Amino acid sequence: MKVIYLDNNATTPVAPEVFQSMVPFFTEDYFNASSMYEPAQHTARAIAAARKSIASGLGSADPSEILFTSCATESNNTAILGTARGNPNRRHIITTTVEHPAVLEVCKELERGGYRVTYLNVDRSGNFDLGDFIRALSEDTLLVTIMHANNETGVIFPIEQLSRITKETDPAIVFHTDATQTVGKLPVDLTRNLVHVDLLSFSGHKLHAPKGVGALFIRRGSRCRPFMIGGHQESGRRGGTENVAFIVGLAKALQLALASREPDDARIARLRDRLETALLAAIPYSQVNGKGADRLPNTLNLSIHYIEGEGILYQLSEHGICASSGSACTSGSLEPSHVLRAMHVPFTAVHGSVRFSLGRYNTAEEIEKVIEVFPQIVVNLRKLSPYWDNERNTPRPDAPRLDE
Repeated sequence: MKVIYLDNNATTPVAPEVFQSMVPFFTEDYFNASSMYEPAQHTARAIAAARKSIASGLGSADPSEILFTSCATESNNTAILGTARGNPNRRHIITTTVEHPAVLEVCKELERGGYRVTYLNVDRSGNFDLGDFIRALSEDTLLVTIMHANNETGVIFPIEQLSRITKETDPAIVFHTDATQTVGKLPVDLTRNLVHVDLLSFSGHKLHAPKGVGALFIRRGSRCRPFMIGGHQESGRRGGTENVAFIVGLAKALQLALASREPDDARIARLRDRLETALLAAIPYSQVNGKGADRLPNTLNLSIHYIEGEGILYQLSEHGICASSGSACTSGSLEPSHVLRAMHVPFTAVHGSVRFSLGRYNTAEEIEKVIEVFPQIVVNLRKLSPYWDNERNTPRPDAPRLDE
């Protein structure tokens, strides 16, 4: 059975070109870049070239501003904890209720240590009120950390505007954005539209590089103390022998993504819109989470009222279709997604959400296959629902209301 992979916000396959760029650093140029002999200098130069390429891809940033990490989670931890350690005189942080756990849990940890954290609430479309953001800024604010786009719904936050307002309010406030879902998908230019961003995180495996490599942009002059200590690597900012092959792969992946971003985005958006329109038309009592907000061109988060997301995923898998659920029940918890709960998605839908996230290698034929099988999956699952009247194809009179 052919696999139809529609979970690209979770991870992506390594691009063949990326894999080929990495191979020599496993088999030939395997040297420790910190070693003094000549063969190792070639390896060190490969890291320098990758750093320069990534800096250029992020809008002509300075190569010294790129810190290589193992993933976006490490980048986020380094940005937040490193900023807290480097600026001990301020104790207030602003974030949102829909951040990735790699940001939320770090903020909660600092909160337990005495920091004051403002969690901005979002509305049904996934956006927060700009007035709430402005009112949250204070003379004690150390850090603003807000994602560029949400990994579950694809909702895009106005980072250019938010970072500008932050710096106009107080230039000493540090602005961090988790751009894991946007690097390679949206314009990310740290010398133009994101000139007021001090720290920016992203990960390789979201843009067809391997798992195990990420990066953190640290604008020159930002006080961010090292998070991993124990070596001189990365100019003393992160101890540990450099993962040369993966660093080279990350640079190649970003280069490929930027070279084809606009045509890829347009094609993927057409496929996503076709899928969204067809499923909404075919499935009664369904809704798009994030509808009405600016969204990533590849992401569709769809809630089906009165059924469980776990059942949806199992039946999709039987057809070879890989997607993800907005409910955490698939990881052993009955709690729904914190993002959908923050968006006040009603009880009847919050457990029945599915995220389709498209990528470079998806085809129109694959989307048509999903359109063909998904509505019948919903019919099958609703037959098992205690809230659904199968004869009338409507909710039972005693079913919870859609707005509950």
